[in-house]
Amino acid sequence: MKTLRFLIAPISSLCLLVGCLSGFPVWTAGEVPFIPTPPEVVDRMLELAEVKKGDVVYDVGSGDGRIVIAAAKKYGVRGVGIEIDPDLVQRSREKARTEGVDHLAEFREQDALKVDLTEATVVTLYMMPEFNAKLRPILEEHLRPGWRVVAHDFGVEGWTPARIERLKGDFLHSHTIYLYVWKTEDR
Repeated sequence: MKTLRFLIAPISSLCLLVGCLSGFPVWTAGEVPFIPTPPEVVDRMLELAEVKKGDVVYDVGSGDGRIVIAAAKKYGVRGVGIEIDPDLVQRSREKARTEGVDHLAEFREQDALKVDLTEATVVTLYMMPEFNAKLRPILEEHLRPGWRVVAHDFGVEGWTPARIERLKGDFLHSHTIYLYVWKTEDR
């Protein structure tokens, strides 16, 4: 099974890239594929969000938990990963324990479209545009002044980013990070 996953990850990455470049969405069995966010992108997403003490970072579609774990390790903040795949949730919990941040990092096996985000101050996303469009009303329902949303590669349609930053990636792909800051007048 590990060998199969080792082979599927690069194929999924290539399919996602080809799908993005050709303009059609790539889904795995109707879901968003798991494509890990590179460490340098994770770090930059958290820096752009200006994560600080007292923040609660939610990663919607948290995969292997790397963003929540990085936020806990680097900033000492509480984080919650929302992931529908039970194997990835278990892997995230084990990694948080190994990294010594399981007291700060929580991982929930949950449908991201049914999540309660009221305690979040920072939300991170690496989801396809169609999913972001479905998540947008949920985010808007829970947004409070000062709330930050950081999206990797795919923005939130209809929202104006406070900042867009591009990071060099591999030979086929550069990364785009979108920062959205919710202000009082946005409500």
